[in-house]
Amino acid sequence: MEIQHDQPVAVGRYGSGHYGFEGAVSSSMDRVWPGLSAHLCTNVHKGVIPWRTPQSDIRVCVDTRGNESAVTRRAPGVESRIIARRGTAWLSPPGMQEGSIDIAQDMTGILHIYLPVSHFSARNFDIDRSVIGALSYEGAFEDPLMAEIGCAIASELETQTSAGSLLIEALASSLAARLAQKCTKTSTGQAVVVLSSGALDRRRLQRVLDYVEANLEGDLTLDLMASIACLSRYHFSRAFRQAVGLPPHRYVSDRRLDRAKALLLQGDRSLVDIALSLSFSNQANFTRAFKQATGQAPGQFRQAFGSQRPEPSPRRALPVLA
Repeated sequence: MEIQHDQPVAVGRYGSGHYGFEGAVSSSMDRVWPGLSAHLCTNVHKGVIPWRTPQSDIRVCVDTRGNESAVTRRAPGVESRIIARRGTAWLSPPGMQEGSIDIAQDMTGILHIYLPVSHFSARNFDIDRSVIGALSYEGAFEDPLMAEIGCAIASELETQTSAGSLLIEALASSLAARLAQKCTKTSTGQAVVVLSSGALDRRRLQRVLDYVEANLEGDLTLDLMASIACLSRYHFSRAFRQAVGLPPHRYVSDRRLDRAKALLLQGDRSLVDIALSLSFSNQANFTRAFKQATGQAPGQFRQAFGSQRPEPSPRRALPVLA
């Protein structure tokens, strides 16, 4: 079955078994992430491992730990060698190229990201779609920003948050922008320009905030929020942060935490129901995130404050916009 370009590839198609990885693997398969999919391999044993580029998605492998191992990647007519450090990335554009990877020492924390090529559309970047062909599979490179993006994705894989899907969607856009900037400008001399179409004025910001409030227990995506603001996804994230003081995923996470408290105090819904309604994949992840934010497990919070009626938590006041 052909993989559509506007959806992230299923991790299982290029799963850890295909590369010979061993050890625990954290996967996004049960998260239904928009924008990308990923898996994190905690143990990669030394040796020669066959590899194949994805059929229709861009794969980026990132060393999130800094293993200091020599890694040699080979393909017909190509051989590249690098000492893997934190943030070292290997890029595999679509095309089903085959080769091998020679790993000198056991490695940990290797993140595989699958990014649909639709991120490189004209609505996001002022570049021709043909520059995707300039992305070079043979090169490995070190990039501090790539390291931070990879570590943020790995952290969300290991510890789910209530606004994780929004975070991943924003990171997918940032990753695409970074790849376009870093890889295509060097290869083609073409500058990458992020398109923008106006600021986030008070009226549009209010529409977005109202939409968020009405859908805290529903599906909130960066694409939908950006469309309500009539901005591109990439520009919306920046404009929202400038206007509110928080990136979209942090704002939604804070509002969902307040909603979780209110639902717990009402006392008529189970913990698993509250967890699923607030976009957690299971009760355990909800409990972990709630305790990290409040210092109490949801059940403890309900017992301690259940006799008190919750008061509506005020939203952040809108800034004075010119």
